[in-house]
Amino acid sequence: MSAVLAHETIGDGDTTLVFAHGFTQTRDAWRPVARLLTRRSPRLSCILVDLPGHGASRDISADVAEAARLLVEVGGRAIYVGYSLGARVVVEALVQPDSPVRAAVLVSGGGGIDDAAARAARAADDDALAARIESIGVEAFLREWLAQPLFRDLDHETAQFDLRATNSARGLADSLRRCGQGRQNPRWEELARVSAPILAVAGSRDVKYVALARRIATVAARSRLAIIEDCGHSAPLQRPDAVADEIAEFVAAVVNR
Repeated sequence: MSAVLAHETIGDGDTTLVFAHGFTQTRDAWRPVARLLTRRSPRLSCILVDLPGHGASRDISADVAEAARLLVEVGGRAIYVGYSLGARVVVEALVQPDSPVRAAVLVSGGGGIDDAAARAARAADDDALAARIESIGVEAFLREWLAQPLFRDLDHETAQFDLRATNSARGLADSLRRCGQGRQNPRWEELARVSAPILAVAGSRDVKYVALARRIATVAARSRLAIIEDCGHSAPLQRPDAVADEIAEFVAAVVNR
């Protein structure tokens, strides 16, 4: 019997959005955005999912392709919203033949690392990080992880440190080893052939991912770009209102076209 990713639903509308979180997060990371969306529109139903190795799915082990399959088994035909790790999983689901992804919102995401040597180096780095988590434990690792420049503009509460700390060392380490950036094949060519609408989102202070969002918006035929001002990599946590606004506008265009 196939594993089922832990999930919950907010709202009971007839337009379904499926949310996939970032590394070290849980489905709670998307709760503020989902609540804003469903309060504004009773037509929406938001499914929040714990990805493999995280939250109540901590004991599920999967690579990116399997994570994508498990995600769409939960959501079916829907609009998928992914942040960072979650964006990688949504990209993988998006480019599969007969994909059920009606449209995609990719927040702080990309199409993968083009260069094979760079991918291998990233995979090695992720393996080392996985060993570090197992060595020092989740809370100590989170203090190091969130001290990176990528997350420097998050305080303890905004970072949802206590929620992240409910994850297990084994689950997070497995996620890095199997779903890290170095383990995903580049999907830029496939993204160029995707017919589903895509919204590429990045925080204005996150220079690397602004460039990746612009590349997505350039490569994919039916895509648009949204830059969230005054925030970095973690736009959904820092500016949930602005992210919800962009998603709501995008969803309305998808539904009404």
